[in-house]
Amino acid sequence: MKKSIILILVSLVLIQCIAIKAESNSAKTIAEPTSYESFKKFDKNPKLVVGIVVDQMRYDYLIRFYNKFGNGGFKKLINRGYNFNNVHYNYIPTYTAVGHTSIYTGTTPTNHGIISNNWYDKYEKKSIYCVDDDNYKTVGAKTGGQKSPHRMLTTTILDQLRLAQNMNGKSIGISIKDRSAILPAGHTASAAYWFEGGNVGKFISSSFYMEKLPSWVENFNNSGIANNYLEKTWDTFYNIENYTESLIDNNNFEKPFKGKKEPSFPYNLSKLRKQNGNYSLLKAVAFGNDFTTDFAKATILGENLGKSNFTDFIAISYSSTDYVGHQFGVDSKEVEDSYIRLDKNLEDFINFLNTEIGADNYTLFLTADHAAVPVPSYLKTLKIPGGYFDNKEFKKFVKTITLKHFNSDELVENISNNQLFLNTEIIDFLKLDILKVEQILVDEILNFNNVYKSISGHTLQATSFSSGVLQKLQNGYNQKRSGNVLFVPNPTTISYAHVGSTHGSGYSYDTHVPLIFYGSGIKQGTSNKYYPIIDIAPTLASFLKIEQPNGTSGKTITEILE
Repeated sequence: MKKSIILILVSLVLIQCIAIKAESNSAKTIAEPTSYESFKKFDKNPKLVVGIVVDQMRYDYLIRFYNKFGNGGFKKLINRGYNFNNVHYNYIPTYTAVGHTSIYTGTTPTNHGIISNNWYDKYEKKSIYCVDDDNYKTVGAKTGGQKSPHRMLTTTILDQLRLAQNMNGKSIGISIKDRSAILPAGHTASAAYWFEGGNVGKFISSSFYMEKLPSWVENFNNSGIANNYLEKTWDTFYNIENYTESLIDNNNFEKPFKGKKEPSFPYNLSKLRKQNGNYSLLKAVAFGNDFTTDFAKATILGENLGKSNFTDFIAISYSSTDYVGHQFGVDSKEVEDSYIRLDKNLEDFINFLNTEIGADNYTLFLTADHAAVPVPSYLKTLKIPGGYFDNKEFKKFVKTITLKHFNSDELVENISNNQLFLNTEIIDFLKLDILKVEQILVDEILNFNNVYKSISGHTLQATSFSSGVLQKLQNGYNQKRSGNVLFVPNPTTISYAHVGSTHGSGYSYDTHVPLIFYGSGIKQGTSNKYYPIIDIAPTLASFLKIEQPNGTSGKTITEILE
């Protein structure tokens, strides 16, 4: 009897212990979501992401002009953000549309399909421009706005942010150039705005985004800001004698504006504007970057960016540095002054963000869409190899090849962007083997002066290159859109005038660009590790805790996230 009572008491104690244990576990289960919410609150996304692309900015400008910068622009980004010293483009060609697309999609032309600014469409049998789209109308002017991102085959990081927030939050692209505003903003953009020069002098858009301009854009356009800049004189910000990082002001390697005999300071814009495209002149001088900064600030205020419960994204591209570089060359006083003034623009914009958004509420990155080559005619005076590629003579040379081997000068339909597009209909009619035609052209064009390498599209499809120029050529090759034969000119050999700079190659002078992350959630530091430009978008995706763009081939840079 006693044993039975003892067993009953033990059983009751065990049952009570199990109940207490279960209650304890239940309490833990209830507490976990609170802990998770606390983590999410601590790990929240910024209110605003700012992407800044400086058109044609070489990495070495950060070093070369460092002592000319103030403490609130480039220096602040470098010293308080995370600065990457070894970021390169990993494909050919390094052009504006391709660079902007690759930054924001996290992949190369192989996947995103933007193979140049303009390219030959082998199906339509004509040259096309990357963002032209006749399905839409100009908004804000009579011309210049029949545009859309429809030729870009993948999403951008701005698209992915919109999708992740169930199409909440705003994504906006702005630039003086249409392609630099449209392609980064993506397919789901709230808006994209670009500057129409000539006699218009306004920021415009496309019916792809809207039916009419918002009132704040109209107010900006009617404010007279564009005209005010063109009533100024562009002179050096500091005494020109202090610009010791560049060549003498008046030299033989720069192109003067129409109406001015010498390419030298000062530039009286009010006198030059009539002969240089009126408002289009604003694009080509340093004040174009001031103007872009003004519009960026107006965009943030007009759209109330960074003020909602969602994360907004503004993609800004500074284009005037590219126009100045093309005209005067990378070693010019004009380029140096443009970057000294851009440094002031960045300081002004950062101060604006700190005031309007709050220093803890935004994250920013700065990079470039490509760099640029020193003027080859200048390099030749220093006995550095380089020169100019003669496109007319090359076309004649290609005809002699096809006449010699196939008794026809009509096999090559188009030559552009260092690519040969074959006429497949004539090749079929002549019953020729297209692989043989390609290979003979590959072998023969190597004999042309200044051709360094050549390869066929079929070889790029069948072979995987792991390094070097051919790997970059392969990353830039799109099977559906690229040509049948591709070639690479010698280093510092360009298809351009003998004055001014350009870009487009896979050599380091065109591929090496800055990359700095700054702001909320970003560590301070410096890295000398190599990273390709396509790593930016997946890094942003990890930072924002969203899906990567759907064509991404880059990887997350974990250094800034650890």
